[in-house]
Amino acid sequence: MIQNLTPPVRALILDMDGVLWRGDQPIGNLPAIFEAIQTQGLRVALATNNATRTAEQYAQKLLKFGVTFDPHFIVTSADATAYYLHQQFPHGGPVYIIGEEGLRKALAEYGFYPVEDGQVLAVVAGLDRQLTYEKLRKATLLIRQGIPFIGTNPDRTYPSPEGLVPGAGTVLAALEAASDVQPTIIGKPFPFLFQVALERLNCDSHETLVVGDRLDTDIQGAQQAGLRAALVLSGVTTAEEASRWSPPPVLVAPTLAHLLGIKAK
Repeated sequence: MIQNLTPPVRALILDMDGVLWRGDQPIGNLPAIFEAIQTQGLRVALATNNATRTAEQYAQKLLKFGVTFDPHFIVTSADATAYYLHQQFPHGGPVYIIGEEGLRKALAEYGFYPVEDGQVLAVVAGLDRQLTYEKLRKATLLIRQGIPFIGTNPDRTYPSPEGLVPGAGTVLAALEAASDVQPTIIGKPFPFLFQVALERLNCDSHETLVVGDRLDTDIQGAQQAGLRAALVLSGVTTAEEASRWSPPPVLVAPTLAHLLGIKAK
């Protein structure tokens, strides 16, 4: 359990898909889980590769599950992507976007706006559940012209109540196959999300634990960022897969509730 770790854990960075919910189904009793986090004196931020929703929309989703959560402490790969582009193009400008509302709003906050034709600063791609051949065609032609190709995250799948379904990485794979260009990927396992979350938590890496369900993004990303990582088996990873991962997570548990030492209901 988290309480047994040394040095003590004072903050959590939680993934969402596969840790807190699968699709629209909560994993365990979320109000009891967040009450336990508060009772144990832990700060908490949520960090997800899913760029389809805004932080405010994720907060509303949590509210439907009975949990009130400050959107300031919700960091998505869309937020990190927008911040990265702001570093490259401080004044904002036109971009070609394959993605949903969460990505578009995050980019808009830094002055980036979508265009369908003409010169653009970058092609920015993430999960798009309204993906069409025409979108892929336009993006491919731009990338082949030398326009920077930015991907929100590499997750090829994400968990749903029905099973694993295509994620942003599937979109990136299609564009890479068509353009022969590898994207610059911003989300986990790269450090941007964790850095932003640590800043908002005002915590050091040695006192923070990342909890995720994916070895190749959550766990690898945390380890590469110098953070301790705990794996839950409520998402996409099996116990057998976890046993082969090196270096191993500091903890492996069926669910977040088990990590916190409470009974899932």
